[in-house]
Amino acid sequence: MIKSLRGHLFIGLTAIIVLTGAIGGLLAYNWAFEEADELQDSVLIQLASVAANGTFSTGKLQGVEEDTEVFLIELGTTPRGSLDDRRLFGLKDGLQLAVRNRQPIRALLRTRADGSRFAVAQPTAIRDATARNMAFRTLLPIAALIPCLMIMTALVIAYSLRPLIRLAEDLDARPADDLTALPLSDTPSELHPFIAAMNGLLERMRLLMDQQRRFVADAAHELRTPITALSVQAENLGPVDLPEAARSRLAALKQGMHRTRHLLEQLLALARQEARPAGAELPLVALDHALKNTVADMLPLALDRSIDLGSELVEPVTIRGEPVVIEAMIRNLLDNALRYTPSGGRVDIGVYRSGGAAVLQVEDTGPGLAASDLDRIFEPFFRGSQPQGDGSGLGLSIVKRTVERLGGSIELENIGVASRGGLRVTVHIPHAAVDGGAAKGHPASERRPPRGP
Repeated sequence: MIKSLRGHLFIGLTAIIVLTGAIGGLLAYNWAFEEADELQDSVLIQLASVAANGTFSTGKLQGVEEDTEVFLIELGTTPRGSLDDRRLFGLKDGLQLAVRNRQPIRALLRTRADGSRFAVAQPTAIRDATARNMAFRTLLPIAALIPCLMIMTALVIAYSLRPLIRLAEDLDARPADDLTALPLSDTPSELHPFIAAMNGLLERMRLLMDQQRRFVADAAHELRTPITALSVQAENLGPVDLPEAARSRLAALKQGMHRTRHLLEQLLALARQEARPAGAELPLVALDHALKNTVADMLPLALDRSIDLGSELVEPVTIRGEPVVIEAMIRNLLDNALRYTPSGGRVDIGVYRSGGAAVLQVEDTGPGLAASDLDRIFEPFFRGSQPQGDGSGLGLSIVKRTVERLGGSIELENIGVASRGGLRVTVHIPHAAVDGGAAKGHPASERRPPRGP
């Protein structure tokens, strides 16, 4: 069963064209055959008028096309000759069908003024062959027209369905969070009910997503206050003299609250990221400044874990985005790298411009990612097959959403050189030009001094 609308239309219209062409061709063939037969009768009449004056001799007529095989039969004034001639003599004047020498003929009989009779005849087989040939020629234009009409039909169907294809391409090219209404202009009126239904569905989805975002933001905001209060109370228990068992439970409680607070901060960052309408104008952000601010905040954590955190290359690069969201993106990348880098390892970061894109790169000396995790690592709450630390599994998911909303891309690859291993994260974000050159306050490019092995 054909499920394609284009296929249904093409097959239906093609069937109509072929059926109409077949009926028209049959009628044209019959009409042309009869016309050709009448034309040959007219030739016999004209030749008989000439033969009445004794111009031709008995037998095949001279001066007439050889393949027509028209001949003259002199019948005399009384029946004579063969049986066929005597039967022919007994026919009335005019066009008659007869048989001569066991061959069907079409004959025109005439009687001269002196009473003698003659017949101008032609074999019916020759006449039919000539008529069929002439009738067949009338079918050639129809036979050539049918394929042309089929091609034109296919082109018209394709052109008529172009608005539907453009509509599908528009929907397919949209970002996942772009729920603006589909335009009704420049679309056929037959598509308007479908587009109106799609717009209604998009509006309902937008309201549902807005409710979900507000719920996540409100829930994270409401939960942050009691979690903070519990964290303060837990910290206040630090100086209290507690038994060893109670102190280990207190440490587990602090770790759990820290993980919960971190999860709430990630949820709030995600809510802030998705709350901004798609396509809205974003402010300019110095990516190198955001990187340095984030590194300064993360440096104590790196020192506490004996990890060498530093910049390989930092160039003045400007992008468009929310400063808080950009710093949260960098913090998530660094937090992920620090969590999986063993003590004594290193994390190298860099910012530079490549073509029309700003590039942020983070490399660590951790174990890298399992091949089975590469396709799922950006899923929310997925922490990989070998999770470490108290992460929530939202960091890389937030990074990917942030990068996509900024019109960029992110790539993860395992470093497979002999001297080192680890994970390399490369983020490409469209570069935003700043009037007058580099953004105010941009320092010159920095390169980290070479490290020893």
